[in-house]
Amino acid sequence: SSVAYGQKKRRYLPYNHQHLYFFLIGPPLLTLVNFEVENLAYMLVCLQWTDLLWAASFYIRFFLSYIPLYGVPGALLLFVAVRVLESHWFVWITQMNHIPKEIGHEKHRDWGSWQLAATCNVEPSLFIDWFSGHLNFQIEHHLFPTMPRHNYRRVAPLVKALCAKHGLSYEVKPFLTALVDIIRSLKKSGNVWLEAYLHQ
Repeated sequence: SSVAYGQKKRRYLPYNHQHLYFFLIGPPLLTLVNFEVENLAYMLVCLQWTDLLWAASFYIRFFLSYIPLYGVPGALLLFVAVRVLESHWFVWITQMNHIPKEIGHEKHRDWGSWQLAATCNVEPSLFIDWFSGHLNFQIEHHLFPTMPRHNYRRVAPLVKALCAKHGLSYEVKPFLTALVDIIRSLKKSGNVWLEAYLHQ
């Protein structure tokens, strides 16, 4: 479990404050380290030369386009700023409907029931549908991963009716509640980790 893993650690980190600092550190590291560095390293290690050439062509085109306008420092700053903005959007949108609901109480379920237990939807609106790229319909996205996302709104009432018919949970949250739940989840898990450190 997370607590047992935390108890093996020997140093202290302020996990109980992660809900305050995560969004300053986590998302930028996600895109600048994970998406950029790790993806390029993976292509090199796995000898995926075609993918590596396409990735390199992006960087070449980006910097050839923006260095004449902003100079080298300005182009680098633009690149980092866009990636940081993208990373914040990505983290908030992907996490708002992936807050686990039943950690530590694993049950034997069928695949569909697991999808419903692991995700929730965020109330639709024209803005939220657009802003989230229709990923506010996360239940439908998990049940039908290859379906074009603009069709999730049409399928959602059918999925909801089927869940009601079979007594399955179909959770829909308001947008702001979903965002606050991310912070609550970080605070809760941070406190669990802190307890693991303090009571070794």
